[in-house]
Amino acid sequence: MIIATTEEIKGRTIQETLGVVKGEVVQSKNIGRDFMAGMKTLVGGEIAGYTEMLREARQIATKRMVEEAENLGADAIVGVRYGSSAVMQGAAEIIVYGTAVKLKK
Repeated sequence: MIIATTEEIKGRTIQETLGVVKGEVVQSKNIGRDFMAGMKTLVGGEIAGYTEMLREARQIATKRMVEEAENLGADAIVGVRYGSSAVMQGAAEIIVYGTAVKLKK
């Protein structure tokens, strides 16, 4: 599956637009990460546990989007965008969406 943030794939022609596809996940922090994050805010710097949590959430959301596109028979997803928001204290939502397309052979 080709995934692109652009509206077209260089060197390829879009044959058919299949529709919008998305993937989303709500990921929560665990107590250990919360405690360590609280300690880190005292001294500053990157909170690696949260960075890893968000990386994992993006991977899950992307996998779900790709599965939805595959079910439509897509060869690629164009115009891909990611978004995130805090759903509640200690939990973040990651969403990824794009347009599933069929490419000319």
